[in-house]
Amino acid sequence: MSTARVLIDARELAGLPPESVLIADCRFTLSDPGKGERDFLEAHVPGAVHASLDRDLSDLSKPGLGRHPLPDADAFARTLSRWGLKPGQRVVAYDAAGGALAAARLWWMLRCAGIEASLLDGGWQAWRAEGLPVESGPARARPATPVELRFDPSRVVYYEELEALRAQPATLLLDARGAERFRGEVEPIDRVGGHVPGARNRPFSENLDTGGRFKPASRLREEFVALLGGRDPRNVIHMCGSGITACHNLLAMEAAGLSGSRLFAPSWSGWIQRVKPMP
Repeated sequence: MSTARVLIDARELAGLPPESVLIADCRFTLSDPGKGERDFLEAHVPGAVHASLDRDLSDLSKPGLGRHPLPDADAFARTLSRWGLKPGQRVVAYDAAGGALAAARLWWMLRCAGIEASLLDGGWQAWRAEGLPVESGPARARPATPVELRFDPSRVVYYEELEALRAQPATLLLDARGAERFRGEVEPIDRVGGHVPGARNRPFSENLDTGGRFKPASRLREEFVALLGGRDPRNVIHMCGSGITACHNLLAMEAAGLSGSRLFAPSWSGWIQRVKPMP
C-alpha cells in the first residue's frame, strides 16, 4: 500500500473529479458529541457528508464491547447507501484532530470492507489553510445507492484471541493513548486508569509533525520498526480507549509500508468491563 493511497493532501483532493470521490467529514468531540455536526453545518468541504462517530461509525447498543463498539456490516452498508456511495468511488475522510477523531476510524472500517479510502492529511485545518472553498448547511441531498459489504474478520481482535496472543512473545500490543493515561496517572473518560499488562505506549500524536500533518513515510517507518523490535507487522495489535485513536497508529503503519496490523476493537474501555466489571 503506497503512502499516496493512504494520505491525500488538500490541493490534490480539490483537483479530483467530484464524481470520483465521496468526502466524509468526521469531526467529533468526545466531551460534546453534537459539536461535530454543528461544526459541519457551519462550514465543511463542498459536497461532503457528515459521519457521526456515535451514530455512523459505532453501535452504542452493543454491551460489553467498550465505548464505541463496531457496527455490523449491514448497518455500515446502510450508512454508505444513505451517503450515496457509488461503485468505484474513493472515500476521503477528514476531521479536525489530525485524523484521530474520527477520520482514521472511518478509513479503517472502509479498508476492512474492501473499499478504497484515504485520509485528508492535515484535515479540516489544512483545507482552510489552502484557502479552498467551503459550504455550509446540511449535506446535499443525494439518492440512496445499493451497497453490500462484509468486514474482514481477520483485521479485528476480541477478548479471547487477545488473551491467547498476549502470551506469545511475537505479539506487540500498542496503545495509542497519551502517556499519562497509559500510565494511569490521569483518566478523564474511563472509570479505571492504567493499561493492559504487557502493552507498549505509542501516543497517536507522535505520528504527526508540528503542523498537524503526518510525518514522512520514511520517518514513520523508522519509528515503528524500532518499536517492532524485529516483529512482523502482522503481529501488532492496536488499542486505545475505545478503538478510535488506535486506528491512527494503524493508518500510520500502513502509510509507512508496514501492513497487516490489527485492531483490538473494545480497547481499554472494553478491557476494564471484562477484567474489572462494575460492582
